[in-house]
Amino acid sequence: MLAVPSWLPLSQLALVAVAAVCLYVLWRLDDRRAHRVAALRSRLLYGVPWGTLLSILFVLIVYLVVQGGYDYWYRPVVVPFRAWSYLYPTGMLTAAFTHSGAGHLVGNLVGTLTLAPLVEYAWGHYPKGRTSQSAVESSGWRTDPRVRAFVLFPAAVLVVGVLTALFSVGPIIGFSGVVFAFAGFALVYYPLTTVLALSAGNVVDLVYDSVFSPTTVASSREAFISPWWAQIAIQGHAIGLLTGVLLALWLVERRGDDHPAAFRLWTGVLLYSVSQSMWAVYWYRGGDSYVLFRAAGLALVFLLATLVTAAAAAGDRPLLDRFGAEVRARTGDLRSDGSGRDSSGDTGGENARREGLQSVTGKQAAVALLLVGAAAITGPAIAVNMVTTAGEELPGESVQVRGYEVTYAEDVTNGMVAVVDIEGFGESTSVTTSGVIVRNPGRSIWTRAVSKGRLAFDGRQAVRVGGVGWRETVVANRTGWSLVGSNASYRVTLAVDDNETVAYTSPPATAEPTIAGQNVSIAAEDEQFILLVGPKNDTVSAPVPRTNESVTLRGIQFTNRKGKLYATTENGTRVRVAARERYQ
Repeated sequence: MLAVPSWLPLSQLALVAVAAVCLYVLWRLDDRRAHRVAALRSRLLYGVPWGTLLSILFVLIVYLVVQGGYDYWYRPVVVPFRAWSYLYPTGMLTAAFTHSGAGHLVGNLVGTLTLAPLVEYAWGHYPKGRTSQSAVESSGWRTDPRVRAFVLFPAAVLVVGVLTALFSVGPIIGFSGVVFAFAGFALVYYPLTTVLALSAGNVVDLVYDSVFSPTTVASSREAFISPWWAQIAIQGHAIGLLTGVLLALWLVERRGDDHPAAFRLWTGVLLYSVSQSMWAVYWYRGGDSYVLFRAAGLALVFLLATLVTAAAAAGDRPLLDRFGAEVRARTGDLRSDGSGRDSSGDTGGENARREGLQSVTGKQAAVALLLVGAAAITGPAIAVNMVTTAGEELPGESVQVRGYEVTYAEDVTNGMVAVVDIEGFGESTSVTTSGVIVRNPGRSIWTRAVSKGRLAFDGRQAVRVGGVGWRETVVANRTGWSLVGSNASYRVTLAVDDNETVAYTSPPATAEPTIAGQNVSIAAEDEQFILLVGPKNDTVSAPVPRTNESVTLRGIQFTNRKGKLYATTENGTRVRVAARERYQ
């Protein structure tokens, strides 16, 4: 029997072969392929969305080179490239084009690949009303398809990316704001095609996973999971979507393009917004607690779909026309006090204002409301981003790495959330947090890099700091003892370059059962854990015994059996009082 070499990627080759054959069969069966190719070439230079491809290449290069993803594909440098503050321009300029990891990057690139070509096709490399040849021969650089494909479209992408970072409540990171801008633009032109593109994106995602991970073996295990909706930059996504919608509405108005039917547009915006979880409006309550406003978020999505539809399809009829000629006449000719007296004596300014209101169309009103909504979303970001988040000193011992301070603290004021002290709807920005804290005053950075719960679950977490061209890793380690019926006693150390610093020791923890009338506690110290036996003000102590060793205090023998601490009294009663923490 012929043996297949282990290095041969047989599964991937089979997938590629089957996909290629199926696509070829589809190409042969499609009797409109010539029409489709002609349509692409009529709008895009050589039928290729060059601007989309250049944008993808730029984002990929930033990840590989600037963030160090070439050497650390799954562990790039993230902290210095977030949009922390207007006082830190590097973060503001790079946040939209950097990513927190490979999965984040691939997801946004797939979204770009499926949505951006729709935008590029709607805009077109060839100006409206020109043939391909006449556009190439045009003397104006703005109408040259090569400039439009290779310069103007990528430049617009860069501008939108920076704007989403500038007006998002930081510290955001990722290209998703631009992806949502692509979606908002495409929805105005091709609403249902945009929704279909989401399914195409799922296919591309599956192809990627199948090529790089053709087989997956998994088993049941415990996991530390934050709410999925707490990972969504909902405000940044909303800014991106509204930016795309407003740009598309401007282009439709400027060029006189046709807009889709109202029902199709409303359905497309609603389906896209719901499928992309734009209804997931939430707030951070401190620690690992979040609150989701599902009903309010869904109501906002319905309102968004209606306003976008009205802004595109409402027409130019004055909004007050629907109340009838009689109401219009009364509004224009009678005094507002209902007296019925002729208003011809009104000043010209009052008449002008009244006539101005009467001339407002439904489309104009909808666009105005969209602009108001955009301002309401972006306004808080300006106040937040104008303030540095790195004002106060960190508690406890910290590790210094080229301007970064890394420590572990519990129940400290969250310097990232509490930049502006605001309370409302039962929520507040004055919240506390616990975990590994990273601070850099020079970069206006303050962040909880690892939560207390995550470190307690994993026991070990790496925190990567750095900048353009350099990176450093600080490793946080937690060790401790869990006492029966009580809390844990633990310490947290931070290690960098083989130097370890004790950053935190917890208060002593006392086991629930009393042994021979004595309380049993364990206290964390810098070098060891101490066993305390007796009442609070009259304890005797000794180091917690090592594995398979014992110590006797107040007539009670304490034995460490494979990380479990047992107490044995003189009458032979044995009780487990503690166990060494185990991590996943």
